[in-house]
Amino acid sequence: MRFDYQKHHMDVEKIIAQDIAEAFHQLYQYKLPENEIKLQPTRKEFAGSHTFVVFPYARVAKKSPPDTAQEIGQYLKQQSSIIKDYNVVKGFLNLELGEAAWLQVLKHILSPTDGKAYGFAEPQDKKVMVEFSSPNTNKPLHLGHLRNNFLGDSVARILLASGHEVRRVNLVNDRGIHICKSMLAYERFGHGETPEEAGLKGDHLVGKYYVRFDQAYKQEVEELKAQGIEEEQAKKEAPIIKAVQDMLQKWEKGNEEVTQLWKKMNGWVYEGFDQTYRSIDVRFDKIYHESETYLLGKNIVEEGLEKGVFYRKDDGSVWIDLSEDGLDEKLVLRADGTSVYMTQDLGTADLRYQDYPFDDSVYVVGNEQDYHFKVLFLIMKKLGRSYADGLHHLSYGMVDLPSGKMKSREGTVVDADDLIRETIETARELTMKQGKIETLTPSQAEELFRMLGIGALKYFLLKIDPRKRMMFDPQESVQFYGNTAPFIQYTHARISAILRKATEMQLNLDDTAVLDAQESLKPSEREVIRILEEFPQKVIQAAEEYAPSVIAQYAYDLAKEYNRFYTEVSIFKEEKNDKMHFRVVFSKAVAQTIKNAMGLLGIEVPERM
Repeated sequence: MRFDYQKHHMDVEKIIAQDIAEAFHQLYQYKLPENEIKLQPTRKEFAGSHTFVVFPYARVAKKSPPDTAQEIGQYLKQQSSIIKDYNVVKGFLNLELGEAAWLQVLKHILSPTDGKAYGFAEPQDKKVMVEFSSPNTNKPLHLGHLRNNFLGDSVARILLASGHEVRRVNLVNDRGIHICKSMLAYERFGHGETPEEAGLKGDHLVGKYYVRFDQAYKQEVEELKAQGIEEEQAKKEAPIIKAVQDMLQKWEKGNEEVTQLWKKMNGWVYEGFDQTYRSIDVRFDKIYHESETYLLGKNIVEEGLEKGVFYRKDDGSVWIDLSEDGLDEKLVLRADGTSVYMTQDLGTADLRYQDYPFDDSVYVVGNEQDYHFKVLFLIMKKLGRSYADGLHHLSYGMVDLPSGKMKSREGTVVDADDLIRETIETARELTMKQGKIETLTPSQAEELFRMLGIGALKYFLLKIDPRKRMMFDPQESVQFYGNTAPFIQYTHARISAILRKATEMQLNLDDTAVLDAQESLKPSEREVIRILEEFPQKVIQAAEEYAPSVIAQYAYDLAKEYNRFYTEVSIFKEEKNDKMHFRVVFSKAVAQTIKNAMGLLGIEVPERM
């Protein structure tokens, strides 16, 4: 049973599954669908790389699980083109692949036949929209926004690698009472200062006045309480809150003076955001603004009333009753005819589908909005939207720092720019202490610190399952050991140094013929190739689950296993020239895959350290 490796891109698991299905057909006259054959990695204490669990199929063979495993193993050893041996542990069939199979995997990685980078899929003819970032224009981006941006950007990269057409979008919250708070405080206390005069990025200057508003508001509330007014009443009666409500009404009516101030301050914020986005290498294909979408959705409310999906209460407000779906009643339009967030999101969903008729749309939004999105998607289904089944909420948990939770209104928010600066600085200190920059020019060293700092930040926030709340420790993130970006980046730099030395020795790094000369592999070489072989499946899994953490774990496992090989097996002290040449080419495949995997997380890897 010969197999055309190049034609089938050497998908080892697929070949094993085909061979197992054939074994069932020949031994038991039973048609076992290949997609039902699940393989798992063989446990370290047993020989082999792939394990097939036989227990569920003993009834087919009408024999005990160990006997069934023996029979299948014997058949595969004799008939399969890639399996050289097997062992049985109870009902577990552990399979050992022949060296030729592993070497073919390596050959395909180094010279893919389809011209695409190894692990990246052919175009799938599927359109996906990823909405992420969604900042407010009253303050700079903070730590929570970083997790959001890194998740959205990485998911978009992974979907692209899976062959999908992807559009990245950002819905900026640029209107409403909170935006007017910054505007009113600036009007009262700003004395016309500009970002240049203040020596601040535009988003930081506007954020300063958001905090200033809160301080003034609290002071007024305390003064009213001192006059004997109850706290709840004082919060409503404070002159500054009434003034900000008045400003919002003026904005909604198009008051020229308020609109000009709004445009000026938002302009400053966008310049600040753009600097931050550039520093973390995040971009968007389209930016939607709430000021342009907040009135959308009212016609959908009318449509829902006509279809009987919504109903109107006596006060004129419009609702949907989802109690039969296990949810509750939800307001979709206020009694005075003004929009709520749900109204706007209904309209924006339609608008985005008109702009870009997607198959799937992924909303990257914190888990405090879980209920909102359940309701939104259900409404879209009840309204009969063709795209409703393709709507997904990538819900993620809050990020804490060792010092505690962040609060924006009190001015103690964990600012994204500060955190980026701090992480780069920590990377600088640690790298210099470790003496990893002796061969670099000052500008190369600065670029390395940036790469390590940004990489550390992204990797730490992406390696955790998005749904989990997490603790971010800047100090831990930049370590050169353990599950961190610098550890993986250092592994890539180490291999780059090996490849440079090999080039100086005039070894041909593109010569895959050297693979054919290998008769045996070391266990650590075999294990590294086994991990390399998993990369395409990991990309597909990460895309299906919207989980960059799958790729992060993969990159770490590969770097860790390569380092084990590096400590156990000599490269340049190897006496046999073809063995040395093989290990160099083998190392190149690892570096290439590390670079591709980290690229899916939006992380660069250095050539020198």
